[in-house]
Amino acid sequence: MTAREALDVVRAGGDVGLAEATALLSASGDDLTAVAAVASAMRDEGLAEVGRERQITYSRKVFVPLTRLCRDRCHYCTFVTVPGKLARAGEGMFLEIDQVLSIARQGAALGCKEALFTLGDRPEDRWPQAAEWLAARGYSSTLDYVHAAAVAVLEDTGLLPHLNPGVMSAEEMAVLRPVAPSMGMMLETTSRRLFTEKGQPHYGSPDKDPLVRLQVLRDAGDLRIPFTTGILVGIGESLTERAESLLALADIARAGHIQEVIVQNFRAKPDTAMRGTPDAEMTEFLAAVATARIVLGSRMRVQAPPNLVSGEECAALIASGIDDWGGVSPLTPDHVNPERPWPNLTTLAEITAESGYVLAERITAQPPYVLDAENWIDASLAEHVAALANPVTGLAADTRPSGRPWPAVA
Repeated sequence: MTAREALDVVRAGGDVGLAEATALLSASGDDLTAVAAVASAMRDEGLAEVGRERQITYSRKVFVPLTRLCRDRCHYCTFVTVPGKLARAGEGMFLEIDQVLSIARQGAALGCKEALFTLGDRPEDRWPQAAEWLAARGYSSTLDYVHAAAVAVLEDTGLLPHLNPGVMSAEEMAVLRPVAPSMGMMLETTSRRLFTEKGQPHYGSPDKDPLVRLQVLRDAGDLRIPFTTGILVGIGESLTERAESLLALADIARAGHIQEVIVQNFRAKPDTAMRGTPDAEMTEFLAAVATARIVLGSRMRVQAPPNLVSGEECAALIASGIDDWGGVSPLTPDHVNPERPWPNLTTLAEITAESGYVLAERITAQPPYVLDAENWIDASLAEHVAALANPVTGLAADTRPSGRPWPAVA
């Protein structure tokens, strides 16, 4: 099937299956222009339906790298390090609570509303130093410490935690739900080949088994947690495998809890096993963005990070159907991609405006979940969310109370 034939199916209202999605992903040249136009129109229709015509959102955040230790060994990652390097740099195995609060307070002073907690998966299972650090402070696990840090940020600053600690069980997510309005975990890919074959990027990383990650996404739906996920483009997956990943996300999203899907382009980094792997080619990346929009539908928020592309390429992403830039920080770097600084928010607004759209600030939970908070946000967070959200639009609002402490979290 060709991309043009797949588009005919889309325009006729037919089902987009594996053959159609794979064909759309292969689009280039004039075919890609046509696919992007359909995706862009679908995005515009979905925004208009919810009263947000021509808005592209972002979340003003601080990045809290709670620990850079991990039990996985992903071949493209520079975020993760080892205990010896941390010790030689004079750093702890984890950020202390006062370090977390220092970051959060600075972010709050700059108008941030989200604290993105990112960290490695269960480092105590691999590194005795991590287990010892936690035990010395009275914590039973990394996730136990995540809970405590999230509570501290909520009560001290009012910033809303978005938790991204990797694979979690349903029981663990249920414990964290009362301290975070949203959580996230990238699916990355459904390709088990990249997990089981030696030399592939996820080999030796127990938390990168696609079957395990898919179950996390399903469990989040059962728990009614607004959840962020996405795919990585260009880590060795075939077009068919990429299509399978998008179709899997579309299936899981029927539970209503997938608040946004990130389509992220691979960029090679020095000092990694994949340092010689070419970056995701832009045509292929744009085809992935447009296909994600078509597969996931008009109401899904489709996100691409603005710091991994140029300003001109940001415009191409808008033309391909995105409607969210994700978290952008005026304070902290992207610790996962430290070589790629965040765009200035004024610049990002100008880039967005040049494409005919308005940059709108949201909070960590997307507007539909804020507006239906009774069903999606834990009651213990209701006051915190209401303090930062516009009650009419569900987007961000400068309504933080002053002169009194933030409420305690159960």
